[in-house]
Amino acid sequence: MATGIEAMVDLRRMTADDLTAAHDLSHEQKWPHRIEDWDLLLQLGFGYVAERDGEIIGTAMAWLYGDDAATLGMVIVSPRAQGMGIGRRLMDAVLDELGDRTVLLNATDEGAPLYRKLGFEPAGPVFQHQGAAFAVPIAELIPDERVRPLGAKDMEVLCDLARQATGMNRDALLEALVPGAQGVVLTRSNEPVGFALFRRFGRGYVVGPTIAPDTGGAKALISHWLGSNSGMFCRLDVPEESGLSNWLDELGLPCVGRVMRMVRGKPIDAKASVKTFSLTTQALG
Repeated sequence: MATGIEAMVDLRRMTADDLTAAHDLSHEQKWPHRIEDWDLLLQLGFGYVAERDGEIIGTAMAWLYGDDAATLGMVIVSPRAQGMGIGRRLMDAVLDELGDRTVLLNATDEGAPLYRKLGFEPAGPVFQHQGAAFAVPIAELIPDERVRPLGAKDMEVLCDLARQATGMNRDALLEALVPGAQGVVLTRSNEPVGFALFRRFGRGYVVGPTIAPDTGGAKALISHWLGSNSGMFCRLDVPEESGLSNWLDELGLPCVGRVMRMVRGKPIDAKASVKTFSLTTQALG
């Protein structure tokens, strides 16, 4: 049972009225999220806030992908309230609602020990690259390969490729992202085999998700966005196995941070034919 200061902290569902305070918390952590980014996250998922004397001092959120999977993120506790078990309480509240779903998250070094106690296992690092690329070489396409604009009839293809790459139903996520994003599709022999979105996020723009059959295809998609937006501040979060980290360094987008992907629950069955080469965001996966 909660005692002392911890007992004075109430947990409740996050609402739209909490977004300004939540944004203040992320700004305090030097996270780049805009209020618009928080608003989208809440539209797509749900969250809990920790409140003390009318002040929001902690958050945690989750996003459902089909019936079996979810991602968890935006776990923040104000420095003024750390060491009271608030992070654990927020995590417990979200995980109780997620039930027996497989849950994925991207952990900072500070958060990883708590997540391990809650049953999460490490699954490999993700590298955060950002900056402004000024000279991006034109991608070398293989025969019968093309990068074309996203079309009005491509949504079904995008959803199918995302399901193959992640093993999760991310249809609702893509349907929310695409109207506010630009997109390109990678085709081989006129068949769609990958795609990448480019949209506003944080201090500039994010390239993600990027889904492709191989590293060459991913580079073709990403080069399109970086080359056509020369000098613009862009961010990519790339899994270690993408093989893109050194390449992005060379393009002028240095690695500025690292998180650890962690998983709790049954392994997710993703297809080997396509992979995720850059994330939508660290929270959304």
